[in-house]
Amino acid sequence: MISFIARRLGVMVLTMICLTLVVFYLVNLEPNLKKLALAQTNSRASQAEIDSWLDRNGYRDPFLKRYAEWIGVWPKQPARDTAGNPIPRFNFCGESAVPQFSGVLQGDFGCSTKFRTTVAAKLFPALGATAILMFWVMVCMIPGALIIGVLAGMREGSRTDRTLSVISIATTATPEYVSGVIFTVIFATWLGWLNGSAASATFQGITFVNFALPVMTLAIYGMGYIARMTRASMVEVMTAQYIRTARLKGLSFPAVVMKHALRNALIAPFTVIMLQFPWLLTGVVVVEIMFRYQGFGYTLVEAAGNNDIDLLLGCSLVSVFIVLITQLISDVGYAYLNPRIRVQ
Repeated sequence: MISFIARRLGVMVLTMICLTLVVFYLVNLEPNLKKLALAQTNSRASQAEIDSWLDRNGYRDPFLKRYAEWIGVWPKQPARDTAGNPIPRFNFCGESAVPQFSGVLQGDFGCSTKFRTTVAAKLFPALGATAILMFWVMVCMIPGALIIGVLAGMREGSRTDRTLSVISIATTATPEYVSGVIFTVIFATWLGWLNGSAASATFQGITFVNFALPVMTLAIYGMGYIARMTRASMVEVMTAQYIRTARLKGLSFPAVVMKHALRNALIAPFTVIMLQFPWLLTGVVVVEIMFRYQGFGYTLVEAAGNNDIDLLLGCSLVSVFIVLITQLISDVGYAYLNPRIRVQ
């Protein structure tokens, strides 16, 4: 198992290098660089002024050199003023005016031109806010989905199974932006729990207005999919020979379900649950914008809308890392849940 994890970690590193290379190339295309130069100089700057700004700030350097500087394996060069003297590229980030190793490996993710601060100072608090949101989504979504799936799969074809299956399909078929609007209408218009000023405020604390509604929106959407997978797995397990043997030995139906069927039925849903983490990173983009919850998705949209190159790169790096690490945890957990799997 240790050698398997070591190999997977090596593959993860190579994958991150390849994906970040692609993202770095796409983000630093010429139109994006020109927009950045216009935003940092003057919206009416001439092409010569734009080219001069990009040259002085190192954006015309060779691609691999700039990528190596961003990673932190090559000394990052300072900008140059009109006289050719070294100066910090962005003063509001406290960048050095001398060449030094300052990249991702050193904990320096660059400078956010939108928020006028370091990427780390903006990205990690936003990521922490989204982590809190995702934690409570999982707390609400996973137990509810497993209970619905197990209850439906225990009695295949029964009225309970049909009712829970219809509910699961309905929640999965409803996108987040639709259920978010529905919840807002219910709690704001019908119940009057929300008012206009509270719904449009910039949320800082955790309240029902800015937190419970995003949690409900995300949990409801993912709950149906996990419940359907759990039901299908439970139906397959309940028809297995060892379940019939346990029943013939005189074990009660609840004991058969809890001691024999449930663990094997959770193997497939476990993989699906781990895949919810990458999905939540995309789902929170819509939900956080809708409810103005200032987390990772909100920051990503702000960075994309304002052509914030370094912040976009930081968000991409975090997304790739979360996807790869959740896949590794999924593979290891799958092997432990299913003893028949042996890592060669």
